[in-house]
Amino acid sequence: METKKAASAIIRQSGEGAKRWFFGGGVHTWKATADETAGAFLLFEDEMSLNKVTPMHSHPASDETMYILAGEILMNMDGEEHRVAAGGVTIAPRGVPHAFKVLQDGTRVLCLHTPGSSQAFYDGASEPLRTEDEAQAVDFDRIRESGRVNGGIEIVGPPPFA
Repeated sequence: METKKAASAIIRQSGEGAKRWFFGGGVHTWKATADETAGAFLLFEDEMSLNKVTPMHSHPASDETMYILAGEILMNMDGEEHRVAAGGVTIAPRGVPHAFKVLQDGTRVLCLHTPGSSQAFYDGASEPLRTEDEAQAVDFDRIRESGRVNGGIEIVGPPPFA
């Protein structure tokens, strides 16, 4: 992805930003794209359903910070599990394997990737949201394929949760 040379000024209110269905489950609301930040970062809100899980994965070229806005997740990082509730934060430096499971319905996280180099992965692993009420299927094959084609993520194993 080619980015602009200078960042844009951005003001987005609650609920504003392009909404995309992520094939791993959840609705992303783009708050600041890599193009808007001249590649410095990517910022999106992720609203997820109860029991959503991710495979064990890493981001080879970006650090991932997740601030829990509402609900609770179980984060597995470096082989240890940690419950993280609203107001908590997780930071997975580039290359560190991690996975999480959603423990409460309506869990929302603010996800920051620095730099914004993983934007192409998320674009390829999602599609514009058609309607807020429309249930869509989770498709880890499409996530794997986007990682293969666009980089940004390496799936290193299945979800580690019992």
